[in-house]
Amino acid sequence: MKLAVIQMNSVSDVSANIERATHIMRDAVEQEGADWLLLPEHYHWAGGTPADRLASAEYLGEGPAYRKAQDFAREHGVFVHAGSLYERISGSDKIYNTSVVFDRAGREIATYRKIHLFDIDTPNGGTYRESDTVASGDTIAVYEAEGVRFGCSICYDLRFPELFQALADQGADVIAMPAAFLFETGKAHWEPLLRARAIETQTYIAASGSWGEVLNDGKPHRTFGHSMIVDPWGQILSHLATDDGYLTADVDAEMLARVRQNVPLRRHRVLPALYR
Repeated sequence: MKLAVIQMNSVSDVSANIERATHIMRDAVEQEGADWLLLPEHYHWAGGTPADRLASAEYLGEGPAYRKAQDFAREHGVFVHAGSLYERISGSDKIYNTSVVFDRAGREIATYRKIHLFDIDTPNGGTYRESDTVASGDTIAVYEAEGVRFGCSICYDLRFPELFQALADQGADVIAMPAAFLFETGKAHWEPLLRARAIETQTYIAASGSWGEVLNDGKPHRTFGHSMIVDPWGQILSHLATDDGYLTADVDAEMLARVRQNVPLRRHRVLPALYR
């Protein structure tokens, strides 16, 4: 299974974002033979006002972000993990931040709604309240793709190791981490957290980060990028600092088995109730 992680600078233009994502994914398939592709968090829309974000949301199966990712999976015969898109909720004034996964035939095989919402005050005075417009999910998601089990997470979830342990408990071999990490927090925490989650869970972490700047409520909003794939030993297999593009790595089943046999973390856990 060849993993491909897509990095892009999403903007406040759904059509432009989808076109750019499709172009990069096509390169990853045609040039590297990617089997599974991961897009960043809310790859189809970034920036704007809260009203703009709400307007960009779509019902699953009915909007351009969903349909174009589905079409790409079917037309190219690959798995597409559509990092996240804004999902409209019937009868609600809020939306979900949702990952949708398609198999090689374009069938939807998994959805995951972001559980941990980004409600923080940054050291430089910035305030972020994702929960003002986004509703929290309450269910973890693991799916299988030709013998490889994938776990789902989104951005701020990275700071909550209990979620990753729960995904590992359900047999995850790879955990997808689409994100739009802030530049400020990303430069301090992104790589250490990714490597820690990989080591703790003995899984591959495929992390797709949005990069660059966009106006958010009229103010510059800068995301960190630095997409990477980390192996179960915590080694960075591939890395893209900034700019649009993709990176790839293969899932090595023998390496997974060897790491888990040599350091049998799951067998040595003595307080499992604290991880669930």
